[in-house]
Amino acid sequence: MIPMRQLNVLAATLGVAVASLSCGSVVRDGSSPMFLVINTLQGQRGGATLGTLGTPLDSSVLTFVTSPAPCSPAAPCPTYFSDAGQVVLALVAKNLGTNTAAPSSPSTNNEVTISRYHVAYTRGDCDPNCKPGVDVPYPFDGAVTGTIQVGGSLSLGFELVRIVAKQEPPLAALAQTTNVLTTIASVTFYGQDLVGNAIQATGTIQIDFGTFGFGG
Repeated sequence: MIPMRQLNVLAATLGVAVASLSCGSVVRDGSSPMFLVINTLQGQRGGATLGTLGTPLDSSVLTFVTSPAPCSPAAPCPTYFSDAGQVVLALVAKNLGTNTAAPSSPSTNNEVTISRYHVAYTRGDCDPNCKPGVDVPYPFDGAVTGTIQVGGSLSLGFELVRIVAKQEPPLAALAQTTNVLTTIASVTFYGQDLVGNAIQATGTIQIDFGTFGFGG
């Protein structure tokens, strides 16, 4: 039988070991000490003449281009264009410290590099059971790169609606109608700080899909 004192010492030793493993896990895999914040998320309609950046985005599934030749007002060319998005990102420290006389401040190690993003669509009339390729366009992943400095912000352009989405269900069916399909796109941006901590943020934007006529 092990004496109680030895049991206490053994428990304390195991506690130190577990704590050490836990701290190692936090250092390696823990979340960043910064919050990734989306200041603005806007869309821009694609075309020979780009649309105005804003929200909601009116996305034309099929655009009738009247120039250059052989396209003309008398014989417009039906054309597919992708739509762009623009996001402005910033960083906010989770904890600035409790010492008001000498508060801790984020360092350059807390700068975050964004490397990719994910877009998923839903609709108010079928959420959360919307079926990609039936009710809404398929989700997709994209690559985009930029670094957010502490105390600054970062503006990034990215592809919000792909051309292929306009050639697949359910958007392809809108090319020959006057119907409009309203969706909400959730865009998640992923990055890491300079010591390897993962960080992400999600924003949403309304996209109204239809065939809106001529595009230059």
